[in-house]
Amino acid sequence: MSSDNSAEIKWIAVDWGTSRLRVFAMDGRDHPIAEKSSDQGMGGLTPDAFEPALKALVTEWMADSPKPLLACGMVGARQGWIEAAYAATPCPALSVDGLVRAPAADKTFALRILPGLCQMDPADVMRGEETQIAGFLSANKGFEGQLCLPGTHSKWAHLKDNQVTGFRTFMTGELFALLSGQSVLRHSVAAPATTDDASSTFLQGLERARQMNGNLSAELFSIRAKGLLHDFGSGDAFDYLSGLLIGAELVEALAADTRTIALVGSGPLGQRYQAALDAFGVTTTMMNTSDATLAGLTAAYHTLKEAGEWAAI
Repeated sequence: MSSDNSAEIKWIAVDWGTSRLRVFAMDGRDHPIAEKSSDQGMGGLTPDAFEPALKALVTEWMADSPKPLLACGMVGARQGWIEAAYAATPCPALSVDGLVRAPAADKTFALRILPGLCQMDPADVMRGEETQIAGFLSANKGFEGQLCLPGTHSKWAHLKDNQVTGFRTFMTGELFALLSGQSVLRHSVAAPATTDDASSTFLQGLERARQMNGNLSAELFSIRAKGLLHDFGSGDAFDYLSGLLIGAELVEALAADTRTIALVGSGPLGQRYQAALDAFGVTTTMMNTSDATLAGLTAAYHTLKEAGEWAAI
């Protein structure tokens, strides 16, 4: 998009995670008319590097006039640009009361950062997923049940009366990365050439996790042994390990409630969780992660607009 088109842009949505920065130019109907991204995630930036990283992507879009910028994600973490304190559950998914303004040297840069959510007991936190939850609720009004958000750290949120009443985080994705890349299983596990979300070995891993009620310590080493003693290839080991870990997550998460489950996910991981839930006898619907994030940021933007937050811009 050239600066000649910048007048079409009414505001800018910012999804700023640990490893990636994504920005969306939003028109007057809240449709994204342009998108940019970079690898300038929170995890690799010092406090003075946030403003240049953002300007590198959005300056062109602000050629005719300053635009409101609204961000979610790890940019608001304690290690980020500025901390946006957590709202404590039970509470709405988005609490604009905890909104903070980024300390940009350029005062025309009106970036607001949304707060995350916390749970006091058992202790848990989320930052970024709350915006996806809000987006899901805006598209699924009145939803009550559990919402699963797969990721490196998967979240399972309990939703009732348009509030997050509680949630749990599962380090399933990080455990998979550690076990497949740094444990003895690294000699046995490699991603298959083609991904089958419901491969027979993935389903076997799911079922084994259910049989063992999620207690996997002994079963994990069997992956190495099968590779040495049987015709168990590295792709099979990849799928079986994935099934074991996702299955263990589902055993615990579904113990709380199996009545109404929905997903916010995308790509192979989202499809794999949907296949896993189907194998556990749970029918789900899935909303795309990017769609949910934009819907949540849009809902927050209009709440702030109605409150006069952008009046001076």
